[in-house]
Amino acid sequence: MNRDPDHDQRAQDARRALDARRTLEEMSSASGGVFESALQRGADHFAGRDAPAEDRVEVWGRRIGRLLGLAFLILLLVNLATGWFF
Repeated sequence: MNRDPDHDQRAQDARRALDARRTLEEMSSASGGVFESALQRGADHFAGRDAPAEDRVEVWGRRIGRLLGLAFLILLLVNLATGWFF
């Protein structure tokens, strides 16, 4: 069975292109994936997505509590850096 050399060349080029694309995707997911997943986890945490969705009071209670905690942390860090509040 004779194979077309042009077909073999095109198949080899296609394999190389797929390998290059796969490598590029792996590199981008390794560098940006960690940062993106950390941001997503933080957003989910402050949005209260770990609370039962059918209990709206629980969701809003978690959101408010976590935002107040973040504000208090920022206040403490500013106080630590400047000694301005306490």
